[in-house]
Amino acid sequence: MPRFAANLSMMFNEVPFLDRFAAAADAGFDAVEFLFPYDFPADDVGERLHRNGLTQALFNLYPGDWAAGERGFAALPDRFGELKASVQKALPYAAATGVKRLHMMAGIADSREQKNVDSFRRAVAWTAEAFAKHDIDCVIEPINQRDVPGYFLNDFDFALRLIEDMKLPNLKLQFDIYHRQIVHGDVTMALRAMMPLIGHIQIASVPSRNEPADEELNYSFLFDELDRLGYKGFVGCEYRPKAKTEDGLGWFKPYAKARAGAKA
Repeated sequence: MPRFAANLSMMFNEVPFLDRFAAAADAGFDAVEFLFPYDFPADDVGERLHRNGLTQALFNLYPGDWAAGERGFAALPDRFGELKASVQKALPYAAATGVKRLHMMAGIADSREQKNVDSFRRAVAWTAEAFAKHDIDCVIEPINQRDVPGYFLNDFDFALRLIEDMKLPNLKLQFDIYHRQIVHGDVTMALRAMMPLIGHIQIASVPSRNEPADEELNYSFLFDELDRLGYKGFVGCEYRPKAKTEDGLGWFKPYAKARAGAKA
């Protein structure tokens, strides 16, 4: 069955960030992810993670000024130095948490301009090589333009071609089912075709980005499909709860109970 990771940037916002690790563990999660840990010391993040018996599934490189709309540096030709600095900033957190995959954000840039494509390829190559020294995968994620207008990496086929062309063993696709449905649809066939290159999966309902329990996607079918495809990675719950996080976990409880039974 899928291994679900609670996204602590979106879930359990009822408590301060460092307390969300315990909240996730109490709810039955055995893994977590989040957007960014950089407001807290790496050792504090690692301590909360390990104290609660959790696995770190993923987090993102520092993206720049998030509040001002920045979403990474990789496709920005003049900001390669900041991209390299973001890798160095992430590594102490990777060591403290034991995470095995980090997401490099592409940034706001026109994907039709060759200079931006070249910048992105250079950033991917440099970052993947830097991560390989630490046994970490570099994942790249196509993001829909409705949520993030102007985001450079907005096409799953482009991402797939780039990964296949670059042939870097630790470069993987971050397949967010929510973004895939909005950008292209055809989620199941894409999962089947792209599974060999997928390093991480995320979920949310479409179109609201709430709990993966209703609306236009049949998540029960998709979770079974992940099992049929032999996916062994994490499924990140990157959704916005409709109300209190715990009140919306009805979809998750059968999986938590089954997993707890399997461990017993």
